[in-house]
Amino acid sequence: MKLSELGEFGLIELIRQKSPMTPGVHRGIGDDATEISLPAGHHLLTSTDLLIEDVHFRRDWTGCEDLGHKAVAVNLSDIAAMGATPRYLYLGLACPGDTDFDDINMFLNGALDEAARYHVALVGGDTCHSPGPWLISVTIEGSAPAHQAIGRDGAQPGDLIMVSGTLGDSALALQLLREGQTPEGDLLARHHRPTARVELGQMLAERRLARAMIDISDGLVSDLAHILQASRVDGIIEEQLLPLSAAFQRATDGLPTLRQLTLHGGEDYELLFTVPPDRGAEVIALGAQLQLPITRIGVIRAGNGQLSLRDDKGATLPLPVRGYDHFCDS
Repeated sequence: MKLSELGEFGLIELIRQKSPMTPGVHRGIGDDATEISLPAGHHLLTSTDLLIEDVHFRRDWTGCEDLGHKAVAVNLSDIAAMGATPRYLYLGLACPGDTDFDDINMFLNGALDEAARYHVALVGGDTCHSPGPWLISVTIEGSAPAHQAIGRDGAQPGDLIMVSGTLGDSALALQLLREGQTPEGDLLARHHRPTARVELGQMLAERRLARAMIDISDGLVSDLAHILQASRVDGIIEEQLLPLSAAFQRATDGLPTLRQLTLHGGEDYELLFTVPPDRGAEVIALGAQLQLPITRIGVIRAGNGQLSLRDDKGATLPLPVRGYDHFCDS
């Protein structure tokens, strides 16, 4: 069946049937607006993303179910980076009328499975015809107790710079796909199905461990620069401390230029944060509790937004910010 045979209202009804009401949702899909409630004393946090075919994804590389998972996960990661609890999902989809219904159904299954993993309810959105590429709009609302959410502007001189997981896997997978190669399964999984570090973000906020935090979407250097500029401090990264997966090391063995993907590649969706120096051990222990490696990769210094790299020979060099820019790199 083609989407044109199902029709817009048939698609909306399908989505409604797949999205049961949950506590806190007073009016969901089927009304002109969503009516929801938040726990007492909580502030609302909202994040939105656009994903455009052939800009953010290619369907000849990415299955529709994986695409649904990723579309939701990248927004969940923004809520995780604030140390908040994700609650409500809004999903917009524009695609051609000759799109196979099975592709739409797989996309919805992936998106709803990812949302259910974090107890997030799909409560609204929009559907539209596209004359060409798919366009996906995702908005996630979350909440955090008043004054508990973590921003980018709290880093202080002496703070440790820490990161969850490993770096460069997703960017390396994309690089290999562009070259017509088949990446290892672990690398592909990091690219197609990133994991939002929701639980880690919540615990860092609840325990007041992180002073500033961001998720790595545009690349380590670019996203750390956002923290430095917002906090008006400098930072130094230790190249030899950057955490690499075994798959990344195998694929880049003898290819040192690809190691730059740990610095400038994007879509890791790990949490990057600064921690008071006397609390670093608590953070490492928290990572062990969550079975998620957390690594100290540098330190915050007094300054005004400059970032440097100390290489494996001990030389300290300025790091230019070269994260992805949609309007400069398109």
